[in-house]
Amino acid sequence: MHSKIQTAYLHACLAELEALKPGNVHVFADGHGMQVQHFVESAQVSAPVLCDDGQFGRRHLGQRILDALQATYAKVACNTNLGIVLLAAPLVQAALDYAELPLKDALQRVLQQTTVEDAANVYAAIRLVKPAGMGERSEHDISQAPQITLLEAMQLASTQDEIGRQYHEGYARLFDVALPLYLEQCQRWERPAWALTAVYLYWLSSVPDSHIARKYGLQAALEVQQIAAHHCQSLLALDNPKTYLPALLSWDQDLKNARLNPGTSADLTVITAMLALMQTNDEAAG
Repeated sequence: MHSKIQTAYLHACLAELEALKPGNVHVFADGHGMQVQHFVESAQVSAPVLCDDGQFGRRHLGQRILDALQATYAKVACNTNLGIVLLAAPLVQAALDYAELPLKDALQRVLQQTTVEDAANVYAAIRLVKPAGMGERSEHDISQAPQITLLEAMQLASTQDEIGRQYHEGYARLFDVALPLYLEQCQRWERPAWALTAVYLYWLSSVPDSHIARKYGLQAALEVQQIAAHHCQSLLALDNPKTYLPALLSWDQDLKNARLNPGTSADLTVITAMLALMQTNDEAAG
């Protein structure tokens, strides 16, 4: 089982790099002091640690997250995949612990069963990779020992953080909106990389990107969201998405010149691809 999960995670991480994601790192252009190779290496070293079901002993969710991020940071010494790992780990845990259940149901069990220890491990992971713009909270700050479960911590963060919102909502929009969009565009265009570009633009246009909002404020994130909505609509109207390449490359350069990196939208794009691959595995097994 775990080899299929690991393959889904690794392939999703690599597939996302093939997609043109304006403002983010991709095969068309590096950015923000990071290169595609950093993300390739991060995926390769985190995959076996994140997805293992026995070699490292019986592990709970928070330990799985911390182990994967320690492996990543030891390799690349920068924050390449915090959001990806935070989102992927519950899916991995669900598939390993509740293989008999539909993935969406299994995920709910994993999220509801998170502990204070899980939160402590995730806080440690966040302190390790030092994501930009985290700021401080008057209570339940990541610099303090947590007094609440990981799910409760994510619920507190959910009003300002899209990853927290996914935990809070049980990944509802991943399953119900992003995944169907990806599968539909894959079938329509027969180009998975472009389908992932559509998914990225969906996420970027549907909510203010958390990473931009943390670093540069909500207004900057709202402005990017508004432009993304135009690009998303324009791309989806095309029968041949490749004709939209120049427009997206131009916006990509504009965002990078302004140092705006929609990192959370990119993380959600990876998980959309991962879900599609895990769903394919489930159907093949069934």
